[in-house]
Amino acid sequence: MKILYATGLSPNDTSLYRLWALERLGHHVIPFNVFDYESRNPIFRKVNQRLVMGPSVARLNGDLIKIAAAEKPDILWTDKLLYIRPSTLDRMRAMNIATVSYMIDNPFGTRQDPGWRLYMKGIPHYDLHVVQRDKNILDYKSRGARDVIKIQTAYEPTLQFPPPDGWSDADRNREVSFIGTPYDDRAQTLTRLSQECKFPVVISGNPRQWARAMQPAAYKALFNGGELFRNEYREGIWKSKINLSFITHSNCDEFVHKSFEIAGCGGFLLAERSDGHMQRFKEDEEAVFFTGFEELVAKIRRYLPDEAARQRIAAAGCVRAARDGYYNDRQVELILERAQSILEKVKSSAKTEHAGSR
Repeated sequence: MKILYATGLSPNDTSLYRLWALERLGHHVIPFNVFDYESRNPIFRKVNQRLVMGPSVARLNGDLIKIAAAEKPDILWTDKLLYIRPSTLDRMRAMNIATVSYMIDNPFGTRQDPGWRLYMKGIPHYDLHVVQRDKNILDYKSRGARDVIKIQTAYEPTLQFPPPDGWSDADRNREVSFIGTPYDDRAQTLTRLSQECKFPVVISGNPRQWARAMQPAAYKALFNGGELFRNEYREGIWKSKINLSFITHSNCDEFVHKSFEIAGCGGFLLAERSDGHMQRFKEDEEAVFFTGFEELVAKIRRYLPDEAARQRIAAAGCVRAARDGYYNDRQVELILERAQSILEKVKSSAKTEHAGSR
């Protein structure tokens, strides 16, 4: 199929990895980079992101329609695109283009992130919504969504793969490691692990976010390395004896992207227990889970000194992730299977309308 793929595209965005998967599956992808429409002025950019209005939004929608008219794609796939107008989606349908929205975040969550106004208006106008949570299926349908499918987040196999043979604790310099963002109470939890339990904790991520979330002394002691992307991210997982993964409760998540990336990299995964995680990994065989601080402490004490157990569980988790398709190609393929049936209905409906108008 020919797919017009509209999203923010940069080397460090997972949306780019889904584009790669579409191409690997043999589809013709036309990239449309939303970042080209963001103001260089940080103040204007922030206002635009919050209000979702203004000349840049109008230009984006106009250009998207022009490209669609010229290229005649089968599908418009938007990946967390918050700037598209309902009228633009309707124009796509009039051109026999099926519209798919892939949304990794939760517009119905408790985090109250800004910028959802236009997206929420557009929900009934998409042909298919791709979401990450069971709850979101009902949320979207209550807003008039035509069709909703749940797909899990996934790892990128060209960047996230196991370490070389023979990799061991001799190659690991991160003991209890977390690579990510300080959502919910992660900063407090990691600080307690270090200060109360004396575990050697290492944190990497956005320095400004972590500096705001932590006390200065804890930040100085635990934060190391800034944000890790691509090869550095994979190697950060490789170099960690224990890779922590927390559920984002403020986003009502059932599982987290990081868990599949850790497994894909062959890392030892110590994740917050959830139905979503437990459905995808066998506990204590393919990953280790915890609920609450005390169990987290107990699991770290159990596994930090036991390299053999960590190696065994990490290897089994990596095999499970590959076997059951926790990577981009398989998850994207599932979306396209659904989109293909919708596209057939869109084109069939257009033929019927055309015949009736003659």
